[in-house]
Amino acid sequence: MVSDIDSSEGAPLMSGSITNVVLVHGGFVDGSGWARLYHLLTADGFRVSVVQHPTISLAGDVAATREVLDAQDGPTILVGHSYGGVVVSESGTHDKVAALVYVAAFAPDKGESVNTLIADPPPGAPVPPILPPVNGFLFLDRDKFHASFAGDLPADEAAFMADSQLPWGVDALGGAVTEPAWRSKPSYYLVATDDRMIPPPAQRAMAQRAGAQVVEVPGSHSVYVSRPEAVAELIKKAAQAG
Repeated sequence: MVSDIDSSEGAPLMSGSITNVVLVHGGFVDGSGWARLYHLLTADGFRVSVVQHPTISLAGDVAATREVLDAQDGPTILVGHSYGGVVVSESGTHDKVAALVYVAAFAPDKGESVNTLIADPPPGAPVPPILPPVNGFLFLDRDKFHASFAGDLPADEAAFMADSQLPWGVDALGGAVTEPAWRSKPSYYLVATDDRMIPPPAQRAMAQRAGAQVVEVPGSHSVYVSRPEAVAELIKKAAQAG
């Protein structure tokens, strides 16, 4: 099911809703990008935890996420952006995870990794400006970061993100999912319709395969930064359904 999301007014947190949310960032960035979403959710009564995983290997990032999940005091909504979708797909089988929310994210099936999902891009899709690996790590071309990753953010904010990139380990891109959580947990997916990192058609295909409830929002790959209210509304929907 695909729908537009009206985020002009935040829906109040309903009695009985899930209140724990764990946020998992993607590649090239860290957990600080969730700040606006964090403040929106906590103002509405959610208890929000942000995973600061190193993006060196999928196994390490899953372990870091599971440690945060272990600390939750009840059912939890697990949210992943970009590569974070791989992490939540693998770690979301944790017994405290009630639902998954993918934000312009990879949603791999069993045996799939970022590498396999990007191996056959749709015809005409933009090519992310990823530089050749250095010592096993990847960066985005700083001069092309704004246009490719954060096109709907102010230039100075995009420049900061480009200059504060978290090196993305080549091993993390090759990490394959063993048992995707979306096969056993409800899932929700926010498609960023102006994304130039993960093509929107690929996002829609992954969401459909996962049986996710889908919303589409105009936004770049940094939609979690530029449109935090839309992400918050989808998380609230997942929390209320749980």
